[in-house]
Amino acid sequence: MKKLALAVLAITLMASCGKKQEIIEITNNTTENTEIMIKAEKQKIEALLSEYKRSLNTSDAQLAQSLYTKDGVFMPTEAPSGIGSENILKSYEFIFSQIQLNIEFFIEEIEVEGNMAFAVTSSKGTVKIHANGVEAPEANRELFVFEKVDGEWKIARYMFNKTEPRG
Repeated sequence: MKKLALAVLAITLMASCGKKQEIIEITNNTTENTEIMIKAEKQKIEALLSEYKRSLNTSDAQLAQSLYTKDGVFMPTEAPSGIGSENILKSYEFIFSQIQLNIEFFIEEIEVEGNMAFAVTSSKGTVKIHANGVEAPEANRELFVFEKVDGEWKIARYMFNKTEPRG
């Protein structure tokens, strides 16, 4: 009888350990899948930031505008905010009429939560002022807020400021 009781106990323990292992495996698989999905979303945001850099370096106001949500907000340093698609375009057209950028973005952080994300970046390069032809160093730090609209990441809010004082 004692042997039978021990056998039943051993089978019960083995069965319960197997269930715990299944739960652990399911949890691990879900975590791995979530991590893979977040990594893929971050790569899409990196591609968007690359397109944004291209719009700046080629002075392409329409491309810059196309990367924003319809109700996006562009908050440039020492200038009024561009709110909404039409005003964002006007802001970039004005900026590009004044300067030519040649910058590189450095991504410091991207965080994704559902259909929203943010990125902290810095940029460094040069700016050429059209009025006098002077070329000067350009360095900024940036904060982007993204929204996923119809399956595509867009810039919802963007602001930047200088990392080095103007001389």
